[in-house]
Amino acid sequence: MADSLNTPDAPRHVPGISVRHTRAKGEPRFPDGPKADPAGSHFERRIRSFQPRRSRVTSGQADALQRLWPKWGLDIDGQQVIDLGDLFGNDGPVVLEIGFGMGEATAAMAAGDPGTNILAVDVHTPGQGNLLNLADHHGLSNVRVGNGDAIILLREMLRPDSLDGLRVYFPDPWPKKRHHKRRLIQPEFLSLAATRLKPGAIVHCATDWEPYAEQMLEVLTAHPDFENTCPEGGFAPRPGFRPLTRFEGQGLDKGHVVNDLLFRRVQHREQQ
Repeated sequence: MADSLNTPDAPRHVPGISVRHTRAKGEPRFPDGPKADPAGSHFERRIRSFQPRRSRVTSGQADALQRLWPKWGLDIDGQQVIDLGDLFGNDGPVVLEIGFGMGEATAAMAAGDPGTNILAVDVHTPGQGNLLNLADHHGLSNVRVGNGDAIILLREMLRPDSLDGLRVYFPDPWPKKRHHKRRLIQPEFLSLAATRLKPGAIVHCATDWEPYAEQMLEVLTAHPDFENTCPEGGFAPRPGFRPLTRFEGQGLDKGHVVNDLLFRRVQHREQQ
């Protein structure tokens, strides 16, 4: 990734903001930032495809969470259907990205295609702050950061045919066989996503875990709502718009094979 989109230097300390502040019991970590559990107990308990990760938040990330969450953040509480035009302030196409890590790749893609809005969802607080910091530093007004469960977002908060694309890059592979049920790319997930994707929208997945790549290919190929954009089938070359991330580079250095999958949401005859 270009150095111009690396994490900016942390800003000077802002009075009243401290990542070392000792909070009283029940006091929110970031009063004006993302909620710890936005959906709460409103929805059924089910097997999750993700694990919330709590790690140290830098002063720059904390500052971004406090300043920018009210402007560019979205808590996924499942209590409202959102208007994506209102969320972004324009009627441009919207791509949902599930799991963005520290946000460097998301920021690079947003900078490279400013006409496309990216709704990036994750549960990693430092990553949320880092992406907000990057968006602010580079003037990326086409990024919004979602906090919470993407399944609830898709099922409860997005309108049918509202998305122009879906990106799932390097999701947790859950390598142990007994954990395969936790993998995100499953037939049920694709059926839900298909209801929110416009006909012709692209689902783009990438993974460096070859057994998961094979499962993704099998599940997507078998699903009636999607077709492979590669005429010969199989995996796709990495498209130029997907940056090579540091995580991916480390995997390649270790000899990992990275596979991309690009599938199109088909329009069935009864939908025409």
